Amino acid sequence: MNCKQFNSIPLEEVLLSLGHLPTKQNEKEAWYLNPFANESQASFKINKSLNYWYLFSEGIGGTNTDFMKKYLNASVNEVLVWAESQNFSSFQQQNISDRKVENLPANYEIIEIKNVQHPALLEYLNERKVDSQIEFLKEIHYRMNEKKNFGIGFKNDSGGYEIRNKYSKICLGKKDISTIKNGSGDLKIFEGFFDFFSFKNVEKLLDNKSSNYLILNSVSMISKIKNSLENYENIELYFDNDEAGNRAVEMIKNENKNAEDCRVLYSDFKDLNDWLVQKNPSNARKVKLRRR
Repeated sequence: MNCKQFNSIPLEEVLLSLGHLPTKQNEKEAWYLNPFANESQASFKINKSLNYWYLFSEGIGGTNTDFMKKYLNASVNEVLVWAESQNFSSFQQQNISDRKVENLPANYEIIEIKNVQHPALLEYLNERKVDSQIEFLKEIHYRMNEKKNFGIGFKNDSGGYEIRNKYSKICLGKKDISTIKNGSGDLKIFEGFFDFFSFKNVEKLLDNKSSNYLILNSVSMISKIKNSLENYENIELYFDNDEAGNRAVEMIKNENKNAEDCRVLYSDFKDLNDWLVQKNPSNARKVKLRRR
């Protein structure tokens, strides 16, 4: 994806992927609370026909690329890594005026948060072979577009929840990373929480010592962590085997000489969870993850 392609995607869809929803909208424009800071009145406006944004409280505006550069505090290249990972539904459409975005939800409400117990969610976790990691999850019931729904929720560092079920993949609240600290000098980085759970399932088989864990919840968050890795002695990377994953690994390794690409463990699979589902984890004993 290049900047022209990314800028052709409705900014409303970009904002939705980050957990930001409009306070009001019509056919011509949509208004949001400031995505970059806390405020009580909406001052962020999208011109739908131009697909441009303007933030009245700061007097700035621009394209999708301009927005994500500021939102992620990232370079253009890092923004494109993020964009490639999102699978935007309108990516193939190149004419902005022909897009339909009326079905984007106007709001959401979290109704209930409890321990995971719904049979459908337990079955879903079992199918992904991570039901033993239920301690990290909550069952979230929410209302969106006047419809009730529920899913497993994995909390991020900003208090938002990554929500998953068989049919849905969204974030409620602010998009952010999730960190689990054990006072270790080693760090393992995962693209998504299913990959983290998959690793936890086979951690003992891999004879790995105690570690801190960082879950990006989207490769888009890579720019958020680039200045926080320098204090770790060893960094292991468990990204997807795709173009976005390749670029993310390259970025981290270029800036951190002690970072190691550990995808050799699941080199023939889409990601770590795909490997866990399809392959006998006992084979992990045969894999040497890090070069010494």
